Amino acid sequence: MTVALYTLGCKLNYAETSQLQSMFEREGHTVVPFGQPADVVIINTCTVTENADRECRQIIRRALRISPKAFIGVTGCYAQLQPEEIASIDGVDAVFGAQEKFRITELIGDFQKVDTPRCFVSDIGGVIDFAEAQSYEYDSRTRAFLKIQDGCNYKCSFCTIPRARGRSRAIDFQRIPEKIRALEAAGYHEIVLSGINIGDYRAPSGETFTDVIHLIEQMQPRLRIRISSIEPNLLTQEIIETIAQSSVLCPSFHIPLQSGSPEVLRHMRRRYNVEQYRDLIFRIKASMPHAAIGADVIVGFPTETNVHFEETYTFVETLPISYLHVFSYSERDNTPAAEYSVRTGGVPMRQRAERSRQLRLLSAEKKRQFYQSQCGTERIVIPEQRNPKTGLWEGWTENYIRVEFTAPSMLMQAPVRVLLQRTYGDIVQSDFLYTISPYSVGNPSYIPIVL
Repeated sequence: MTVALYTLGCKLNYAETSQLQSMFEREGHTVVPFGQPADVVIINTCTVTENADRECRQIIRRALRISPKAFIGVTGCYAQLQPEEIASIDGVDAVFGAQEKFRITELIGDFQKVDTPRCFVSDIGGVIDFAEAQSYEYDSRTRAFLKIQDGCNYKCSFCTIPRARGRSRAIDFQRIPEKIRALEAAGYHEIVLSGINIGDYRAPSGETFTDVIHLIEQMQPRLRIRISSIEPNLLTQEIIETIAQSSVLCPSFHIPLQSGSPEVLRHMRRRYNVEQYRDLIFRIKASMPHAAIGADVIVGFPTETNVHFEETYTFVETLPISYLHVFSYSERDNTPAAEYSVRTGGVPMRQRAERSRQLRLLSAEKKRQFYQSQCGTERIVIPEQRNPKTGLWEGWTENYIRVEFTAPSMLMQAPVRVLLQRTYGDIVQSDFLYTISPYSVGNPSYIPIVL
């Protein structure tokens, strides 16, 4: 059979879709790109926002237009939380929960369309085994995403992820070196450590995320390691100092803020305050002035007034961060925040949109300032793709700056050293210097290779 897969949501979902692809291929099926006719279509969903739910329904309809007789299966967070809602959508044949996601071929034999959709969704409240997953970006296989943690024990008032993903769990500590070495041998040049709440990593044998960082530093793999989003209360000074002196770990961080208003942070049930967040950002910059720091911010939380939003704007404005990911608050059923919406009436959509617009403009200015501050420095870039029209290669530096540079079309997609010259919109134009080996993020003892 031919199978098409579609992914919505976070990088962790993409890694798990990659595992689903491997599962189908082991069973002898042929995986084709979504958009081509297929016998089976599996949609891996997200449910962080109402838009994610709406997009899932649109993808189901699109899949049926392309393959009217295809078996349609839906899994992921939306499937775990709203299985009956998904099953009621015309054309859906089966819904698979979090614990059933990697048992699809076992649960469904012939993948024939049915009159009554089947729901394979069990209670996620108990103990759940960790499911390994990894994925990669670009056909060149330059960057891989390695899942080392899943689930979340936090109870933020706006979030449904703990109910969709279950409690925090992690890959066996002893498996991490094996996974990294395998990706290194496969030719990857960057690994992004991924999870739902990665800083809360705790192996069955007791090791923590700090132990993971030390392990990687001791391994000294011939590639670079980047950390995905990490909660501010879990990013310790020990981790910061290890990254600051590392030749492997990237000096880039994504640290959710969500709000710069002390009152809104309390209503969100976040585990830090604005003073602790500010102190963390400045400690990182003291150790690594060149580090990139991104932040998530939610606007339009049900109790967010104009004064609260101004607090957030001013707070972000004073921080040496590099960019923002801005989200408009989306009501999620069965959350305390949804009850706030009922009591307060919520923030009108037009106000949410306006606040989002203002913060995105601030983000653009923050990024411009950060990019400009790095002009004149040499950085290491992994060439990821070449624009055939301009002849320019594009890639990301170790400190998460998007650059473009002129280099031979036959350039190996391996680490190169570039000189950052000038900003041009959302990119930094750079001069190609030379290919380097062995790979190193910060170690100056590189060996130039003449092309």
